[in-house]
Amino acid sequence: ASLQFDPTIEVGALAPLGFFDPLGFAKPGDEAGFRTLREAELKHGRVAMVAAIGLPFQHFVRFPSFEQVPSGFAALTTGPGALGFLAVVIASGVFELAWRTDPVMEGGTFGAPLSIEKLFTRDLRNKELSNGRFAMMSVLGILAAELVTSRDAVQQLGL
Repeated sequence: ASLQFDPTIEVGALAPLGFFDPLGFAKPGDEAGFRTLREAELKHGRVAMVAAIGLPFQHFVRFPSFEQVPSGFAALTTGPGALGFLAVVIASGVFELAWRTDPVMEGGTFGAPLSIEKLFTRDLRNKELSNGRFAMMSVLGILAAELVTSRDAVQQLGL
């Protein structure tokens, strides 16, 4: 019997859901496909963690030349806001195309520039995945509420 790749025992299969793939994207035996999906999950989670901080932050802090730009989705209705968004999209594309994961390492791992490889444990990887998943849901909730109420992240709290 050959040993087949089993995504149900990989990092990220955590209680209470265990391995959660209701649409069946991660096929048993398809390690390359799973690694691609895991790398995407890590990237989206990291971006969402930054966004979860940035959405409330933009209510209080404005960069020079952006003082009059509203927070949240409304920023896209102004010239400077749309140009700022375009700059972020272009920078993201450059990073996505130019900065690749080391093929020898696990997907989403970009090396250990400060010799922190001892911190790269199963527990830490599970925490990063959990926090990224939570941040993705948080950002989705903040943006959905903003679309319904036209209030930014801080205004939704009544502050």
